[in-house]
Amino acid sequence: HADMHPGNILVAPDGRYIALDFGIVGSLTEYDKRYLAINFLAFFNRDYHRVATAHIESGWAPADTCAEDLEAAVRTVCEPIFNKPLAEISFGIVLMRLFETSRRFHVEIQPQLVLLQKTLLNIEGLGRQLDPQLDLWQTARPFLVKWMDSQIGVRALWRNLKNEAPDWAEILPSLPRKISSLVDEKRRHEMRDAYAHLIATQRRQNFWLAVIALILLVSILLK
Repeated sequence: HADMHPGNILVAPDGRYIALDFGIVGSLTEYDKRYLAINFLAFFNRDYHRVATAHIESGWAPADTCAEDLEAAVRTVCEPIFNKPLAEISFGIVLMRLFETSRRFHVEIQPQLVLLQKTLLNIEGLGRQLDPQLDLWQTARPFLVKWMDSQIGVRALWRNLKNEAPDWAEILPSLPRKISSLVDEKRRHEMRDAYAHLIATQRRQNFWLAVIALILLVSILLK
């Protein structure tokens, strides 16, 4: 849900969250969720170097980006927001600075991530209304840890293995034959190269033999 203003949110008597008006929504691919989880985990551990390398590994930042420079820029923006109540934090300013940093390092901002950041801005406004002293990071951390475990933890590994099992079942039976074909092709390629080298060597030898024979013939005629 990317339009979480107060008019689109209800709370049930049992405390459940109810969302209204799905006019603006977004979705994240499994790839996006994995790298978001890595970034969140690194962020909460204040491991800004991992944040930088994750951006590069995911392709969000160009491959030739200097990880140390990106780390320093992210640290400058993010470090001040820790250990402060929400009343002292402006997500708007933080996001603006992050966007500025992203543009400086040519980071590609995905549309779905822009919607996610828009949702965070709406949450900021709600948090200020409900509890200006709320420590959002400590409140959200248990939920994020659980979510991150589902994305990059043991459960995620097991789920990915099960999802890939049909593909492996199709690939494995033919794998020995394909490996054998690759080996045979490599041998044929090596033999072609060796034969071509032999022919080239033979031609050079024939050329020089012809030159020597010509020299000998000229010498005999001159006598």
